[in-house]
Amino acid sequence: MGLKMLFSISFFQWVLFVQSMEPFVYDVNLAGAIGDGESDDTEAFKNAWNVVCSSHISSGIFRVPYGQKFLLQPLTFNGECRPKNITFQIDGILIAPSDLSSWKCKETNCNNWITFQHFDGLIIQGTGSLHGQGQKWWQMGCMHNKVLCSSQKAVSFAILDSKNVHISGLTSMDSRKWHISIERSSSVHASKLNIKAPKDSPNTDGIRIQHSTNVTIASSIIKTGDDCIGIGDGSKYININRIFCGPGHGISIGSLGENGRRETVEYVTVRRANFYATENGLKIKTWQGGHGYARYIRFEHISFSKVIRPIIIDQYTCPLHQHCKNYSTAVEISNILYNDLRGTTNGEIAVELSCSKSVPCKNIRMKDIQLDYGINGKMYDGHPKSHCLNVVQSWDEGYVYPNVPCLTKKLSY
Repeated sequence: MGLKMLFSISFFQWVLFVQSMEPFVYDVNLAGAIGDGESDDTEAFKNAWNVVCSSHISSGIFRVPYGQKFLLQPLTFNGECRPKNITFQIDGILIAPSDLSSWKCKETNCNNWITFQHFDGLIIQGTGSLHGQGQKWWQMGCMHNKVLCSSQKAVSFAILDSKNVHISGLTSMDSRKWHISIERSSSVHASKLNIKAPKDSPNTDGIRIQHSTNVTIASSIIKTGDDCIGIGDGSKYININRIFCGPGHGISIGSLGENGRRETVEYVTVRRANFYATENGLKIKTWQGGHGYARYIRFEHISFSKVIRPIIIDQYTCPLHQHCKNYSTAVEISNILYNDLRGTTNGEIAVELSCSKSVPCKNIRMKDIQLDYGINGKMYDGHPKSHCLNVVQSWDEGYVYPNVPCLTKKLSY
């Protein structure tokens, strides 16, 4: 009898152990979500999150089911929960309010639509999409309504103050402002994303990275009206691989040093990116009078098609419609590699290196560059040019076209 009792207790403990290893799954419909695209499902999402966050199971899954549309006001998911690992399985469609008057937010979350903050161990995945419905906001001029514009042109999807985050598979459409923002976070991996907005939509950056380390963006398609990827102050160890960009303004580092601030970016690698019909390709942009640096940056195995300005370093940014003053300080740009860049441009200046007189660019290296003039896949006899100002201790290797006269030819022996 004692042996049977011991066996029963052991088996019961084993069942509990197995159950504790399985993730706790909670569907937003169980919390009362309607999913018709017209009813406000914000409170149901909040209630579902409270259930998942308070679960005693070590892993939790917040599920947004396929085949339904969920209208949501601004939402913040705080990762300070009992489960150590959280998965958001988003297979449905999330919709932001389309009218300016129907946007409801408190002062603390007006800048973002969907926010994830304070997570350590977060997976956001699925076949679903986020519809920012930014059309009416794009038409709203900030010059005429600055308060409304600044408070309601929200980022669609924000990762804040988090680490060990994986994002994959999602689509983001027509954000009011940036589509995805990664700020003050580390060890973030985003892949297989599809981001799109019209080419004339203002300030709709695909992904914006700031004050973050060890961020990887891979195997994604980004078509927007602004930067496909923007890398701002405090970013380091950023890896971008296999990105299709276009239309848009390319991949940008900066702008850095506005209003004399000290701002830094370092250890950025962009590989195997394809740019199609973009305004810019690879751009580093700083303000006059700033401080800090952009350094240890590698652009490798890049292709361009119908890109107006494929390669840009611009240290002469100044306020719009104001006369640019000469400053004795500048953000220092150094140790930049351009390797194996090929394709066509339909602009006059294919390579622009406009560096500060007081703090010249240095250690700029170009290797195996071929940028021809062509439109719609056809090559023309026009010769793209380069512009080079205040670049020192820099060189080129292999075949570099167009020629960049401020680079010293490095001979191979």
